[in-house]
Order: sequence, then C-alpha cells, then structure tokens
Amino acid sequence: MTGGDAVRDPSFDRPVFILSSPRSGSTLLFETLSQAPGVFTIGGESHQMIEQVAGLAPRDRGFDSNVLEAQDASPGRVDALRRHFRAALRDRDGLAPPAGPVRMLEKTPKNALRIRFLSEVFPEARFIFLYRDPRSTLASMIDAWRSGRFVTYPRLPGWPPTLPAWSLLLVPGWRELASRPLQEIVRTQWQVTLERILDDLGALPAGRWTAIDHARFLADPGAEVKRVCAALELDWDRELGPRLPLSRYTLTRPDPDKWKKHAGLIEPLLPGLEPTVARARQVLAAGGAGQARPPET
Repeated sequence: MTGGDAVRDPSFDRPVFILSSPRSGSTLLFETLSQAPGVFTIGGESHQMIEQVAGLAPRDRGFDSNVLEAQDASPGRVDALRRHFRAALRDRDGLAPPAGPVRMLEKTPKNALRIRFLSEVFPEARFIFLYRDPRSTLASMIDAWRSGRFVTYPRLPGWPPTLPAWSLLLVPGWRELASRPLQEIVRTQWQVTLERILDDLGALPAGRWTAIDHARFLADPGAEVKRVCAALELDWDRELGPRLPLSRYTLTRPDPDKWKKHAGLIEPLLPGLEPTVARARQVLAAGGAGQARPPET
C-alpha cells in the first residue's frame, strides 16, 4: 500500500504500534509520543477492545495464548476492530478525528504477539520496537506479578490456584510454567515476546518499523523522540526537558540499580538470554529496519 499507484487505507494512515515486552517503559514512550500533533490514540491499552471481538479472546481459543496470526483477521473481525478503534480515537486535546485517514498510535504489550494479525487489520501499519535491558525488565515483571496490579487472567483454567494469578501477557507454552518459580515464568514471558517481535519484524519490508533503546530514551528524550518521529514521518512541536514525568503504571521510582534487589533470582537466567539480547542489540546498533534476523554464526 505504500507504492505510488497503490490504494491507500481510507481510515488509518500508517498507524503506529509500540512493541515491547511488558514492563519495558512502553507506557512512558506512548504517553510522550501521544503529544505529537495530529496523532490520535484510544487513551490507553486495547486489551478489551480486541478481546471483545468474537474469536479473538483467549477463552475463545482454548486459552492457548495471546498470539493472533494473519489468518485470524477474518473480514468481520477486521471490520469490527477498525470501527471500534476509530470510534475511540482522540488527539492530545481530546478531540475526535476529522473525516478521512488519521495517524493512530497504540501500545499494548500483548500486541507484541500479534504483529502479523495487526498487519492484516491495518495494512499500512508501522511499528516501534522498544528494547529495555532484561535485568531491569525482569525485575519489574517480578514486582508486577507480586503486586497483584497486573493480573490479566484471574481464573486461568489449568493454572494452579496456589500460585499468584496469571499476570501480564499470555505466552505460548504457559501451561509448562505451572511448576516453575516466578523468575523463570517472567524469563519465559520476556524471551518468547522478544523472539516473536524480532522474527516478525524481520519478515516485514524495510521502512515499516524502527527501534529505540529505553535507556537512551531516558538519557536524551528530546533527541530520541525527534529521531523516532522522523523515521515514522510524524510531526513534533514540543521541547522535552532532561527528565520525563513518571508514567501512569510506575510502581516505584526508576533507578538503574533497582533490579539488584532481585539479583539472586535474575543473574542465573542471563546466560540463557544472551542470544536474544544479541539479536536485539544488533537491531538497535543498525537503527532498525531489516536487521531483526538472527546474527550470522
């Protein structure tokens, strides 16, 4: 749909989806980019908007996972989702979009498992891959599970009631985690999600996505936002200070060493994550598009 003679999407002009594992800072990036002029959002995450459509909720799919594939985008589901999203969109001033195609920004961690599906629903979709150091991310995921504030499936069939209620996104193979300690559950959530993002983005044409490092974003938010907006052809008209406000889902104030309180749980996991980390860092070093395939050996 990007060629000169291609038919353009009449409702969604290159909608942008932020992709990351849970607890990677996606809310902060979303809240910042939502201040771009001409950008419209639904105001939050799209869990219910997607899962209310018949056949798309885990309960309709044997509670397999949050994965949705291209073949799940039947005409009826595509039409329903597009209508739901369009009706909920508002800009930074709270105004509904005018007639015609609009730039939409969306972020829901579950959607990291739905890239192929989203590409069918929104043929002009663009993506931002947000990466955060796994030590900080895993520590924050552990805290999220323990807090009870991020429960997604409180009565997940087959999940032992003696364990904390299932939190964050539902990854393939979750049933095999029922006997594992919490740090291994979040490790699997993180690694499965990152590998899925990298695989699916690597299959997209060049120019459909860009990448951003969470630490670099915090260190120089103004420059990083301008870079991402330029890559996605979004306007930007605001100056950002050296420190951004806390996002709405912050549990405790950010600290680069905060993960160390869980160091005894996390450090043994790191060697097994090295291949995924190497892939992600290769993408960041290359600046994004076309670099998500596994590194050469």
